[in-house]
Amino acid sequence: MNYDILVVGAGPAGLAFATALASTGWRIALIDPLREAELQDPPEDGREIALTQQSVRTLQHLGLWARIAPEHRAPLRRACIFDGPDPQPLVVDARSCGANELGFLVSNHHIRRAAFAACASARGGQPAGDFYFEDRVVQAQVEPDVAQLTLASGRQLQGRLLIAADSRFSPTRRMLGIAATHRDFGRSMLVCAMTHERDHAQSAWEWFDHGQTLALLPMNPDPETGRPRASVVITLPAADIEALCHETSEAFNQAVAARFAHRLGAMQLQGQRHVYPLVAVWPERIAAPRFACIGDAAVGMHPVTAHGFNFGLLGVSTLASRLRRAAAQQADPGAFEPLAAYERRHRRDTRSLYLTTQAIVGLYTDERPAARTLRRLALRAAAAFPPFQHRIARALTA
Repeated sequence: MNYDILVVGAGPAGLAFATALASTGWRIALIDPLREAELQDPPEDGREIALTQQSVRTLQHLGLWARIAPEHRAPLRRACIFDGPDPQPLVVDARSCGANELGFLVSNHHIRRAAFAACASARGGQPAGDFYFEDRVVQAQVEPDVAQLTLASGRQLQGRLLIAADSRFSPTRRMLGIAATHRDFGRSMLVCAMTHERDHAQSAWEWFDHGQTLALLPMNPDPETGRPRASVVITLPAADIEALCHETSEAFNQAVAARFAHRLGAMQLQGQRHVYPLVAVWPERIAAPRFACIGDAAVGMHPVTAHGFNFGLLGVSTLASRLRRAAAQQADPGAFEPLAAYERRHRRDTRSLYLTTQAIVGLYTDERPAARTLRRLALRAAAAFPPFQHRIARALTA
């Protein structure tokens, strides 16, 4: 089983990467433990992905955007950041830079479905690569001239380049001895869709309240009732999240409305509640001879700045563009210099926001009086300085 590129993980990043290289003619293998049916039609998992305009352009280029129905794309026009009971948030508005939207909110399962469909027909109606469904890597090693994988099924695969796209906790990365710094925030995130009485005006909220962090991500109206609808994100210590998750629907509705200080009126749960632990990951390396990480395997972001998948797409574009040039020159896809150039560029593109995100989370979850005062002053200063808000809006819409 000889390939040019072995991609471990057929999530959105791995699928987008294979799609981006479909025109090279290289033989690509994608390995994933899920069944084909689960990749083709993934279940709803509660996560709404905030896509910047740059990410939308990448999805358009790869043929994914057209596969997401317009009713599943919710425009994001404003972002509001609240601190405690202060009624005056910092507001970032798309109109400040002449744009209609800062970006779009799309459910993760819609992105996954579109990514699989695009990858499955990337080569004139044929898949971008060979899929190994319901299989996983049990051994990975890289030699000077080849990367080798042993799968749980007993298959042996060889390739000139190995790509890890198998989550922020990447087993493949660990098998190759690449360490990573993990920051466990000791909290969990509950996400669910809810309808509510008052309109969200296509605004996203990030609310650093005392003892909790809340987020509201605007979705399109409920198709059956027409009521405003949003994805609600509640971050609490794991034990508190567990208790909230097991509340009856009626008690849960009342509890969430109260947590949002009834600013949205009555709220009603739609569908299931999903819980995710909050852990950020920064690998020591994301490239080595014949090996590279993409997606969450390259940088695992805290979701507060909503850049996780945007960074994933950025890394896919950066690495794929270098490999397409290598293909045009009939060069070795596993040659180290293009991989090292990718690592330098992606680290430069992500490091500052990764560190800033850690600082923001640390400050805005610190309940000491001095920290509360500092964050309140910081938000008020930012709100009083329009150029700062304009700069953020430009960064999202560029």
